[in-house]
Amino acid sequence: MKPNRRSLLRGLSAGVALMGLAVPAMAKDVTLNVLYNMPGFTKFHQPLAEEFEKNNPGVKINFLAPAANYTDGQAQVLRSAVTGELPDVYFSGYNLTAELVHTLAPRGQITDLGPFIQADGGQAFLDANYTPNMAALGQIDGKQYGLPVNASSPILYINADLVKEAGADPAHMPDTMPGLIALGKKIHEMHPDVAGMAYDIAGWPDDWLWQALIFEQGGKLVDEKTGKVAFDNEIGLNALKMIRQMVTEAGAPTLDWDQARQQFGAGKTGFMVSTPAHVQTIEGLVGDRFQLTTATFPLDDKAKGGVPTGGNSAVILTQDKDKQAAAWKYLKWITGPEAQNVIVRITGYLPTNKNATGADYLAPYYAEHPNVKTASLQADKSLPWAGYPGGDSVRIWRTQRDIIGTVMRGEVSPEDGLAQMVEATNGLMN
Repeated sequence: MKPNRRSLLRGLSAGVALMGLAVPAMAKDVTLNVLYNMPGFTKFHQPLAEEFEKNNPGVKINFLAPAANYTDGQAQVLRSAVTGELPDVYFSGYNLTAELVHTLAPRGQITDLGPFIQADGGQAFLDANYTPNMAALGQIDGKQYGLPVNASSPILYINADLVKEAGADPAHMPDTMPGLIALGKKIHEMHPDVAGMAYDIAGWPDDWLWQALIFEQGGKLVDEKTGKVAFDNEIGLNALKMIRQMVTEAGAPTLDWDQARQQFGAGKTGFMVSTPAHVQTIEGLVGDRFQLTTATFPLDDKAKGGVPTGGNSAVILTQDKDKQAAAWKYLKWITGPEAQNVIVRITGYLPTNKNATGADYLAPYYAEHPNVKTASLQADKSLPWAGYPGGDSVRIWRTQRDIIGTVMRGEVSPEDGLAQMVEATNGLMN
């Protein structure tokens, strides 16, 4: 059953005091121009903004037309910085926030949240609401520029019927990537018209799935000492070899994420990797066609391996003092337990506020929806979604993605593909 937004929001007014949001009318009425990414996120942004306005008389949230994705949003904000038409609040993709800060901070166009946090109790405020890993998602160069709003890490969506037929247990999927590829190969060999697995990295709008293959092996994106890529080694080569094996052995298609979801929902894929934000969409596509389960992402390096944390943090760009005060209240609200309870139930994301997992919020929901709970089971392995310092992260990924596509299609060997990726990435960072 899809969550009813009205029922989710009912009663929130009684709980807003937890984050210090039940306040009298502002001394001066303000309107916050807010930009977020992903038009589909309107389904939680709009009702939560209305609830915020109800509890904060004198503050109006004016949403700008949402950007199609994080990369488009980044480009839009950077253009607006030149014209002086920045939004007051922006929801920045974690992997692009460093680039955003390094561009805007020297111009005085982004707000350090430190003074606001100190006024609300300092470290005690952060500790009461966010784990260190979550708080770190909004930290750049030791300063807190954003508060985490959405968080996701890659999970497996499983056609349990096909997995069982291949002799495996959907509740205990292989916990290494080679093991998964081998299972996908078995499914594909049993059903040549079925893709054993899907890993639609060449159609993904950002490098989240690429970073997943690097991080799960215990690797890094960038070498902090040299400022060069850190996957110019066996880890990077192995990642590309596995991507090619997914195609040649497991029959993985080269599709974008929407096409991959459709094919999986039609029962034509053994299992696929995607964001937990797609849980409800995929459940709707599958219906009763087969048994759908989810599982955590495999880690080849159990000690150092991890998964990239996708999503966004809310940053304040306005330098108007009255708007900053209102924006700070809005940031606390959207990252508070009441709002996170709504967001997670609508999207399937991880809650960013640790209080949101309690009995009054998500605990009963997780008990009823185990497919949504899966991502939370790897929270301790969630790593920051990295960006490229001093470079154009958007252009870098688009270049990398084209090269990865040639490797998947067999047009370029993994060895040559890695050399091309390293050369192009280092060049674009300079």
